[in-house]
Amino acid sequence: MEHILRAAAAVTNEREFVVVGSQALLAAVPDLPEPLAQSMKLDLYSPSNPEAADLIDGTIGELSPFDGTFGYYAHGVGPETAVLPRDWRSRALVVENENTGGARGICPSPTDLALSKLAAGRDKDLRFVEAMVQLGLVSKGAMEALLCELEEEPRRLVRPRLDRMVESAPSRPFNP
Repeated sequence: MEHILRAAAAVTNEREFVVVGSQALLAAVPDLPEPLAQSMKLDLYSPSNPEAADLIDGTIGELSPFDGTFGYYAHGVGPETAVLPRDWRSRALVVENENTGGARGICPSPTDLALSKLAAGRDKDLRFVEAMVQLGLVSKGAMEALLCELEEEPRRLVRPRLDRMVESAPSRPFNP
């Protein structure tokens, strides 16, 4: 994450990025256990310049020389990409250190990320949340406590997914 933040800052002249998607979990768990550490992509956007997503994709995105050299890449997205609870930023984790070169990554907390994944509802997202629950990174109770912060439509979709996912978690291995 740190290298991509530094590279994104260099190509966009922006300093703050919101990291969404599975790799946002790196802010809370820098050494992700194997079922969760399988993505080579970091989804991010600049809150002050969402249009920089195209520049990010073109310079450090998939199949770029950056990807070819390092084996991972950035995916420029927009603020609409992830559905997050209303006050997620108050719980966000910040990645900013000597390795980010002055760039800051704002990452949803594990619970906010799990709710975002449940709102997306793709099979890989549901399996990711199941793995988070199995590994003790999030709990059903913590997710339920934040349901009220979702807009009505995502909340309507997340509630049954959360119930089904938690019931089936022990029997479905994570396999993207």
